Amino acid sequence: MIISFRKWKERLRFLAWFITLTCVLYYVMSWISPWLEPSSKYKEPSGKSVKVFHEQVLANEGTFSERLRFFYWFGGE
Repeated sequence: MIISFRKWKERLRFLAWFITLTCVLYYVMSWISPWLEPSSKYKEPSGKSVKVFHEQVLANEGTFSERLRFFYWFGGE
């Protein structure tokens, strides 16, 4: 069996570049990801947004179709 050092050198060089670029991509993505995420996911919406959950839904305790109709009537504005 003949071992070609040139092929192994190329393979190791490729592997080193692959690992290096993978680590760089990982750190770039971890650096950018906080910028892409919303600052607070659960804050109350502002503007013309409508809160989906209403107290009246629990008070009525109607059937599923009535609650769904209520949601589309008030949530679809």
